[in-house]
Amino acid sequence: MSKRRDNAFTQHILEIRKYPDKILRKRCEDIEEVASYERKIFSEMLFTMKYFKGIGLAAPQVGLLKKIIVADIGEGEIMLANPKIIKLKGKDKMVEGCLSIPQAQVDVERAYEVIVEGLNEKGEQIEIKARGLLARVLQHEIDHLEGKLIIDYLPFLERLRFKFFR
Repeated sequence: MSKRRDNAFTQHILEIRKYPDKILRKRCEDIEEVASYERKIFSEMLFTMKYFKGIGLAAPQVGLLKKIIVADIGEGEIMLANPKIIKLKGKDKMVEGCLSIPQAQVDVERAYEVIVEGLNEKGEQIEIKARGLLARVLQHEIDHLEGKLIIDYLPFLERLRFKFFR
């Protein structure tokens, strides 16, 4: 594990769990409150996501069954506990990749606009209105919290081919 000195504490690059690791198929638990432990997880997940050149990361991808996601598409860091989609609008199709399934590129149809609520890094209830790429990233990461992966969007025969012949 690599370390970096940052603001008087050490950040670690967390291990990215890869498909078919069973943790990627499990549902995550709610966070009761955002305290120092959760803030450390947010920080280390962001550090790990950026290290691996990702734009989103969910806690099960680093081995934690907690409802925590992070994202940054270049417009600012987002850290959410217990994220929940409360509104979807429009449709958009785009090829997605995933740090946990590096060999997969899947054309996924998702809502073009979303409203997501959750707890930020200060433990405050917030609402995020997102469209385009950020809306897609939030939906992708929230899927992870339910054990859903991009390969689940493949047509049945392609999904079988991926599972057994990759």
